[in-house]
Amino acid sequence: MELRHLRYFVAVAEEENVSRAALKLHVSQPALSRQIRDLEEELGFLLLKRSAKSVHLTEAGRTFLAESRAVLQRVEEAVKTTRAIATEGGGELHVGYAMTPTVHILPQTLRAFQAGRPKIRVKLHDMSTEEMLAGLRKGKLHIALLVCPSPALVRGFHFEELLRLGMCLAVAPKHPFASRRSVKLAELAAYPLVALSGSEFPDYHEMLAVLFATGKTKPHIAEEHESITSLMASVEAGNGVALVPESMACVAGPRLKLTQLSPAPQPLIVAAVWPERGLSDAAEQFLDCARNAANSEPATSASAKVAESTGLEPAKIENDSLANLLWKPHE
Repeated sequence: MELRHLRYFVAVAEEENVSRAALKLHVSQPALSRQIRDLEEELGFLLLKRSAKSVHLTEAGRTFLAESRAVLQRVEEAVKTTRAIATEGGGELHVGYAMTPTVHILPQTLRAFQAGRPKIRVKLHDMSTEEMLAGLRKGKLHIALLVCPSPALVRGFHFEELLRLGMCLAVAPKHPFASRRSVKLAELAAYPLVALSGSEFPDYHEMLAVLFATGKTKPHIAEEHESITSLMASVEAGNGVALVPESMACVAGPRLKLTQLSPAPQPLIVAAVWPERGLSDAAEQFLDCARNAANSEPATSASAKVAESTGLEPAKIENDSLANLLWKPHE
């Protein structure tokens, strides 16, 4: 089966007449009829009901028509995109991202990338961790900026640490903790915890498990949300408290009060992740812009404050393991 078979079939189906379709395609009627019969023989079922003056789709033919149109449309888009890249250096770059953890670096990354590659259109996809990994596997995303999950989840991918973010407690402005400078982890057991969905954000629940692993009391997860927006709304409404990255301050504004935790939890690792097959030239340049943004003063100031207050420094993470996502003491 070749693309011309699909084009011939679509033309006949739309015209409902082989002669008119032949004129439209600039081929002879006998040759067109033969191509349609060859297609039906290869498929093993009839696509058209034939009469003396017209043809009509069978039930299978209607389904095949929709699928054929989709295939031809996808091929046309692929040709346009490839031609744009080959002739103009254009095209599209699909980037997955986690909104709150990347708020410090994403705007600067985009500005730098667009300045260097103005003909490439960056399409951002605000997704959960699971959605981003699925998008990378299926080729729908070229690169993703996410909170680094467990080694099992990123097996088959490349990753690179970009940034470390401290964790804090988010509460409603009138919550008892709102006026506190810090809150002990043990105190959280007395309040319902609002969390992100375990199925969509497994990295978040791994963080909670590590955080409360040594404590005698465990927090009660009262709600799980599929987006940071709904989590914020729930906390603001007074439904509970939430553990969030300190970059939440840029998103929540006065809607929530952010308070330090004692002892300070391990920081979140924000990383770039991409398929094992590698990066395109455009995605490589985007990653380089993200590196520069992460190393800039605005992005690193938060991590510097954590290091200064705790006397700890980030541990180096090797590319073949995510097991050692911890702070290590100064030697």
